[in-house]
Amino acid sequence: MNKNAIQKYAVWARNELIEQVKQRAYQYGINDKGYGDENATVISGRVLSAEEKRQRHEFVVQIKKHDFEQAVEEVAYTWFNRFVALRFMEVNDYLPTHVRVFSDANGGFNPEILKDFLHLDLPGLDKAKVSALLNANRTEELYRYLLLTQCNALNEALPEMFERLGSYTEMLLPINILKPDSVLGRLVTDIPEEDFRDAVQIIGWMYQYYISDKHDEVIDPLRGKSIKKEDIPAATQLFTTDWVVRYMVDNSLGKYWIERHPESKLREKLDFFFVPKSGEISYVSEAVSPQELTFLDPCMGSGHILVYAFDVLMEIYKECGYGERDAASEIVKNNIFGLDIDERCSQLAYFAVMMKARSYDRRFLTKGIKPNVLSIRESNSIATFTRAKYMPDAGQNKVGEYLVDVFRHAKEIGSLKTVKRANYESFQKYLAECAENAFIDIDFSLWHTEEMPLMEHLTEQAIIMSGEYTVVCTNPPYLGKLESHLEDFVISEYKPYSGDLFSVFMYRNFSFCKSNGYSAFMTPNVWMSIKSYQALREYIMREKCIIGLVQMAHGAFNEIACVDVCSFIIKNKQENNNGIYIKLSDFKGNMDIQGEKCLFAIKNDCDYKYSANNDDLMLVPGSPITAFCASSQMLHLYKKALLLKQVAEPKQGIATSDNDKFLRLWFEVDNNKLFFSCSTHEEANDSSARWFPYNKGGNFRKWYGNNDYVVDWENDGHRLKNFKGSVLRNPNFYFRECISWSLISSYTIAFRYKPVGHLFDVAGMSCFQSSNVNLKYLLALNNCCLIGKIMMMLAPTINYQVGNIANIPVIYDEHRAREIVDIVDDNIALAKEDWDAYETSWDFHADPLCRLRASHNNLSKAYSFLRDRTNELFCKLHRNEEYLNDVFLEIYDVVGEMPDTVSRRDVSHTFIYDAREEITEDIKESYYVRTKADLVKNFISYAVGCMFGRYSLDIEGLTYAGGEWSASKYKTFIPDKDNVLPICDDEYFDDDIVGRFVDFMRLTYSTETLEENLKFIADALGGKGTPREVIRNYFLNDFYATHCKIYQKRPIYWLFDSGKKNGFKALIYMHRYSRDLLAKLRTDYVHEQQERYRTQLSHIAAAINTAAGTERARLLKKQNKLTEQLKEITVFEEKVHHLADQNIEIDLDDGVKKNYEIFTDVLAKI
Repeated sequence: MNKNAIQKYAVWARNELIEQVKQRAYQYGINDKGYGDENATVISGRVLSAEEKRQRHEFVVQIKKHDFEQAVEEVAYTWFNRFVALRFMEVNDYLPTHVRVFSDANGGFNPEILKDFLHLDLPGLDKAKVSALLNANRTEELYRYLLLTQCNALNEALPEMFERLGSYTEMLLPINILKPDSVLGRLVTDIPEEDFRDAVQIIGWMYQYYISDKHDEVIDPLRGKSIKKEDIPAATQLFTTDWVVRYMVDNSLGKYWIERHPESKLREKLDFFFVPKSGEISYVSEAVSPQELTFLDPCMGSGHILVYAFDVLMEIYKECGYGERDAASEIVKNNIFGLDIDERCSQLAYFAVMMKARSYDRRFLTKGIKPNVLSIRESNSIATFTRAKYMPDAGQNKVGEYLVDVFRHAKEIGSLKTVKRANYESFQKYLAECAENAFIDIDFSLWHTEEMPLMEHLTEQAIIMSGEYTVVCTNPPYLGKLESHLEDFVISEYKPYSGDLFSVFMYRNFSFCKSNGYSAFMTPNVWMSIKSYQALREYIMREKCIIGLVQMAHGAFNEIACVDVCSFIIKNKQENNNGIYIKLSDFKGNMDIQGEKCLFAIKNDCDYKYSANNDDLMLVPGSPITAFCASSQMLHLYKKALLLKQVAEPKQGIATSDNDKFLRLWFEVDNNKLFFSCSTHEEANDSSARWFPYNKGGNFRKWYGNNDYVVDWENDGHRLKNFKGSVLRNPNFYFRECISWSLISSYTIAFRYKPVGHLFDVAGMSCFQSSNVNLKYLLALNNCCLIGKIMMMLAPTINYQVGNIANIPVIYDEHRAREIVDIVDDNIALAKEDWDAYETSWDFHADPLCRLRASHNNLSKAYSFLRDRTNELFCKLHRNEEYLNDVFLEIYDVVGEMPDTVSRRDVSHTFIYDAREEITEDIKESYYVRTKADLVKNFISYAVGCMFGRYSLDIEGLTYAGGEWSASKYKTFIPDKDNVLPICDDEYFDDDIVGRFVDFMRLTYSTETLEENLKFIADALGGKGTPREVIRNYFLNDFYATHCKIYQKRPIYWLFDSGKKNGFKALIYMHRYSRDLLAKLRTDYVHEQQERYRTQLSHIAAAINTAAGTERARLLKKQNKLTEQLKEITVFEEKVHHLADQNIEIDLDDGVKKNYEIFTDVLAKI
């Protein structure tokens, strides 16, 4: 099936049909602005026929009931459904006339019906009218008439899909439908005919893609609003992948039959049917006939699940001796039941079931059998059922009143409604008797025409909704934010299970199901582990039995919806049997790949197929279903271990409600306002500091690091405490020593040590010591492979909440605690040294390559020494981590349960390669891999810091980042005096950045080795030209991008940039900014550069007059470049002038983002 073609066509067809219907409505004086006279007889000078007046009035009534857009949408999808249905029927030769409506026998868009109409045996066809239209050469009008007549003729066989002629939808049928690029033309030509042949599931795919734009619109996460009642179908209809349908039905309906019929050969025909790990099926001594099997999909969508269930039921009937024709009728009458709130989906489900029956019985459409699939309707339009004068039976009237009451807002609530059992068949007869009195007076006549049909429908849906079924199988709606009526209902009736609409349906479906029957689902997988679904999990564990579950890989379902899913079967009865679990999370790819892997696991033993029972899973706090992948020995750890919350205190922290206002990266603000080692609230309050360290999660990093953010806590957090919306949890734990982790991680959890001085965030949660169990012992435990494995059970969504951490099992080994803590101290020291080697650490001393200048006057040798030592320390940390793994596997007595090795990508320490091509696969994904080029760029960055005075070669650490400037701190290398470092494509200025860098190299690594060191740097950077040219090009083109990346898009050096022609570039240091800086920049640098360009252009113009050949071409090229640069810098100068005249001051407390925006017209884009 060409899903790309189907998707492209369906999305286009929806927009095209909506536009075409709007055009037709406009021709009748109706648009989104209004409709004029509701009973108009003349539109734009054209007198309407009686039929047109009636149809127009009907459409206006629909607009008044909903709105113009929704009314148009309904007409568009009605015609879309009909067109798709007709196309399916003609391709499969299911049309009673056996004459194609859209195509010819060769499959081209050339309707056969236009050629064979004179011999067409079509009920209601006026051949005289046909001849008249033909003779008048009105082909388009003739085709419209034939199409409408064909739809009308199908009403008898398929009344739910094709209503009789005369409704307003006929009036709004699009025009020009015979054009090749029309909706009909492209339906025939864009989608391969074979996709329609014997494949009724195409109906579901067509609808899924048809509503995809609407679906994306109504679930737009940026809206953050609940879904409106009329948008619920578009938001929640998701087509169920074919193999998932087979998995669910094979192991529910198929299993139920096989268990009761040991002689059945059905299992051989069910590809996705699985047996228990023992290989033995537990048979049930219960005689069941095929007619007694009842199968309900309460959220049936377009009927995909029902259609496959039909095929399985057919096999059951056939092995009981039924022929296909008889079986088809029996299945439709007795076995298949479906409900949905979406009228259009219900039409398609009805059609799909009818076509499936027709595929087994060519006369089925003439038998008048109506399938038990219904669109749920509501009683909101009925004030009261009883008309006492004409309805004498008080008992039956109570039934009627009950139905009116129970189905209020049912279009929104759907099959979540619980309908009590009653003799609704008797009530149906009562309605028919009442109808005999329908024309006694006008009031009762209106009841008969308007309310009675609805009451008949409500009775039919009550019969289905009050029933019990052998199997309940569905893909329920996924929806978290609900509109008022639905939300109130869910909270009232299903509060413990109300995390999402799908979880409510899970619980509701158990009451649809017989006590020994099966419920099968496809749902998001979040219910398997997260806390908000714990009540549902525990209910299932206590009362039901999970037979099997498949957990799909992350992103596998993204073709349909951006949600991770699972599929499972639950027996509606408690049994202590092991379920079969298949974990596909390691197999990245779409649902087709997931299906292949699932099928392999069903047929074979493999390492991603597991067996687990409810009792074992309930040993884990919170009863996460995701614990199925753990061995029984692992699960039983919880019987002998304490929980982490019993020996320590994991806590959530601050939610500022406005991080841009209260948080900064530490290097943004004035260093004099930072306090890194505060230990108490009192000390913080007594200090003059405003900014304090703040744990905010961050990248995967173990042991130490991610010290990036600071929080505004001046005056004991006065601003934050008084800010609306902020939440300050657990303030008694602020500033205390702790271990911290990130709320969200890309693949596994990592814990870090935090000394005293930090506050903490909801995304950088922290754990504090509260017993004799040393915090560093817990740090070692939590970073070991055992806890990594356990966290995959507790938090497979890679969202690590406090509750997950609180439930880590802790076994404290006093005898080995000292050894463990000593290794942890070593690991912390290794990680800290690594973290502090980068200038984004607040404990940074100097660039490592610069610090090595005393022992190595050659930069290449210094680099080799640094590389080797760094990699040795990496290996030491790696060994320590693997040793701790061994220790804890022994302590927990689970040696052999999992590998004790640590992947090199999971060692959060720098590892250096000479070149990127040398990086091996096992470490490629690590955040901490560096190359020679990276280290050289860091060295250059440090050199620029020295040029600005941020660092000094005479003092280790940060020298200036705000406050009073002290020239005495700089003796070896003097910073730039005016805080402007021009970056030119030639040597124009004395303090040009390349010249300053060469001076820096001379002073740090000597004059004797200058040239070879410059060459080393140039070779590492890569590029053509001399070393100085390569370095100049780096500053000109790449330095600033590197700086912005290092400083997380909060650059502390700002690049004044005239544009792409490089007319003018200069760096300034934000912390040395003064209100007169732009004036100096303009007069001392911009003006001077402009004058140089003019002088050069004058010289070139003179030289061109005497030059020839290659030299002339070179000069012309140079002239053109300088001319463009002069134009660019002239525009730039005007912008700088405008800003300079304002004498702007900046406040470092405002951070980079806000201050940078002030000068955005003259600064490089970040």
